[in-house]
Amino acid sequence: MAETALSQDQFRFFHRLRVRWAEVDLQKIVFNPHYLMYVDTALGDYWRALALPYEPSLQAMGGDLFVRKSTLEFHASAHYDDLLDVGLRCAHIGNSSLQLRSGIFRDGQLLVGAELVYVFADPVAKRALPVPAVLRDLLLGYEAGQAVVQTRIGSWSQLEDAVLRLRPADGHDAGAVHCVLVNALQEPVASARLSKAPGAQPDLLAVAPLLRGSGWEGLAAQALLAGAGA
Repeated sequence: MAETALSQDQFRFFHRLRVRWAEVDLQKIVFNPHYLMYVDTALGDYWRALALPYEPSLQAMGGDLFVRKSTLEFHASAHYDDLLDVGLRCAHIGNSSLQLRSGIFRDGQLLVGAELVYVFADPVAKRALPVPAVLRDLLLGYEAGQAVVQTRIGSWSQLEDAVLRLRPADGHDAGAVHCVLVNALQEPVASARLSKAPGAQPDLLAVAPLLRGSGWEGLAAQALLAGAGA
């Protein structure tokens, strides 16, 4: 794989984790298979950074992702209680495959480089399918620094249907301004509400359950405040 030149500035996305005691072997270093688990854990958050709930999004695109190849290249070892930054990026998209590159770093030092190749395929027939255009465009755009969500700000009558897919209605909704973030599949992923009263702050923040912890509802609140002040 020859990933000796990997550096942190090659990645837009990082997942931070701490090495647990159970992941260290008799040599007092991380047991080598766990590095693949670290990359796989980061991949879950990578999908959240794309604002795509993994399973329902792939179902909506008519396929699933299957690992074709995984390779690790070791440079140095991680130890118990180390804080690791797992960088992940989509390096190449073929007709039916995705090549992902990962670097596992400790204080900027590359410990392990990884390459993973996934094939987009029919989950029943296990037959390769073309990577959907929406996924291709989203991955390329994300790695180029583009936003992965659209911001919609409007009244309750304009955004009611989208908000109700994230949370129940509230008695104060009709008189407030709302913001909904929509992902590449045009699915609502987060919302926030702002009363028209002077000095009001966004409230009733909501997020799609499979995207919890990714901060999308906070981004909706920020967009709402920015839009209200424009």
